[in-house]
Amino acid sequence: ERGSPAPDFSLPVLDADTSLGLAELRGRVVLVNFWATWCAPCRDEMPAMERLYRIHGGDDFEMLAISVGEEPELVEAFQQELALTFPILLDRDKRVAEAYQTYRFPETFLVGRDGRVVERYVGPREWDHEAYVERVGRLIADGELR
Repeated sequence: ERGSPAPDFSLPVLDADTSLGLAELRGRVVLVNFWATWCAPCRDEMPAMERLYRIHGGDDFEMLAISVGEEPELVEAFQQELALTFPILLDRDKRVAEAYQTYRFPETFLVGRDGRVVERYVGPREWDHEAYVERVGRLIADGELR
């Protein structure tokens, strides 16, 4: 729900002996994307997500791609094939997807610096399109969408 606090979570990071959570990213704009390797539209939008990440990734913006209900080996092969550099988190028991009431993939939440949901996107997007690049840039600059 727009304006409501995004549910917090902490999940294991693919390829790392660490977990990452939303609370520790407070103060940054965070794009939270729920996906699965078997989902063709997810696969299609990932390169555009990577380009958006390369444009805005840094101290003020983070992107978390949450793999839902899948084995790490499968996810790792997918990550390597598409040369993805943003963090991929593993939601193997689907509890975070359920907390976000996400049942169709891909689904993406844009979370503001204050930890509140700014936007919810159901279905794939061209994340590197000028409109999204500008929108995320404005959110980073202003802390809010106009």
